[in-house]
Amino acid sequence: MALPDTRTKVLDAAERLFAEHGYRGTSVRAITSLAGANLAAVAYHFGSKAELMAAVARRVVEPITTAQRARLDELLARTEEPAVADLVEAFAGPLFDHMPTGDDSGARTSRLIVTILSDPAEEARGWAGPAEAAVRERYLAAFARALPGLAPQELRFRMRGILAVTAVDRVEVYNQPTPGCSTAADETATASETTAADATTAASETTVAGETATASETTATDETTATDETATAGETAAAGDEARHWAITFLTAAMSAPATKPPR
Repeated sequence: MALPDTRTKVLDAAERLFAEHGYRGTSVRAITSLAGANLAAVAYHFGSKAELMAAVARRVVEPITTAQRARLDELLARTEEPAVADLVEAFAGPLFDHMPTGDDSGARTSRLIVTILSDPAEEARGWAGPAEAAVRERYLAAFARALPGLAPQELRFRMRGILAVTAVDRVEVYNQPTPGCSTAADETATASETTAADATTAASETTVAGETATASETTATDETTATDETATAGETAAAGDEARHWAITFLTAAMSAPATKPPR
């Protein structure tokens, strides 16, 4: 497997740091230090810190935008006026697909999208190009046909809400402990047990019978661990599907709510 090149390392480091500290809270020196690259690498590969932010955002968002476009095409091929629930699924579904539960890359994507939506720095939002704008306008038009009572400004606000709610939900899910995962106390206890087991193993290995018993115990432990990991992965996937259903249902209700009355 080929090792990542310097450009990719810088992108990976920048994605992590921008997501954790925002645009202004991340220095070029911190990025290159984490990437193990020369300080001049950002200027050489991207031109500037702002262009690096744009490259990071596009790398994360473009696959989501492509999937959103494809799903809208599929909907409109079936009917000229899709239901609100179908539009929400087509728009929000790719966000869940690219921010899976229990996945490090999904968590980073979630945090970066939250940063893009909330960071006060213009550089965090000014990267979007014609492709993103075209998809956004197509969804806006489709939602407008399904919800004729909403003003365009309120529709845009609600669409931004879909992005924000989904990204924040994915971050929250990632931050929660996964069922079956060990805590620090568990790890300490396990370490103690491992030390005791190692001492016992050393004594038992003095005989052939002891070696055979140790090998059998190791095999059994490995099989148990593999079973536990499979079960945990299944639980994580099920939890992700359930959360997705809740989110789509909530977001559909939010998009379908009556128009907000202006304050008196």
